[in-house]
Amino acid sequence: MSEHGSTPAPPATPRSAWWRLALLIALLGAAAGSLLLWSPTELLSGGLADRMPGYWFAPLFALVYAVGTLAFVPRPALNAAAGLLLGIQQGLAMAVLGTTLGAAMAFGLGRGLGREALRPHLRGKVLAALDRRFTEQGFRSVLVLRLMPGVPFQAINFGAAFSGTGALPFVLATAIGAVPTTAVYVTAAASAGEPGSAAFLVSAGLIALLGLGSAAGLWRAARARRRATAA
Repeated sequence: MSEHGSTPAPPATPRSAWWRLALLIALLGAAAGSLLLWSPTELLSGGLADRMPGYWFAPLFALVYAVGTLAFVPRPALNAAAGLLLGIQQGLAMAVLGTTLGAAMAFGLGRGLGREALRPHLRGKVLAALDRRFTEQGFRSVLVLRLMPGVPFQAINFGAAFSGTGALPFVLATAIGAVPTTAVYVTAAASAGEPGSAAFLVSAGLIALLGLGSAAGLWRAARARRRATAA
């Protein structure tokens, strides 16, 4: 606190940090805009799957999946492609690998290009609390958020990158936390040809529950914002 009781201003941020943040925004915008020219799911499900040997196609799938997440392609669509093209076991493995690679890429970009500019400005009460939680309990915080339905994938990536979360805890928590929801969508897509099978019925039911959980989470968040505004 200053002599007049006001909150001190955050330290000045070097101009180079703002240029790196601008570069990060430009890269993410270009990645999202590139979807006007290509589609990860169409690329994988088109002739590419037929032209490549299986031992090359699976790792390539994981790489395209990772790039797709950077371009903000919804992960349920990528998971469905994994189930349709690779089956349950290999599809789950490659989808989790792609998820982890995509998250690591986003984390690296956010940490290298955006953190220096934004971290000094995380001074609000809520933002400061979140930053402290990510910094002190990085693995646990990321794992819980990955398991919660409806939390945006990239929001977790960049929230962790801008905080003090370590890279290794972030990657491990992502790899573990992505398994349950990924398995549900991969299994549903892989068993879609047998809609009466137990695998399809169970996975479809779980998808419905995930949708309800996401809706409930959005409702709670909106209610909390209204309360904070009224306070």
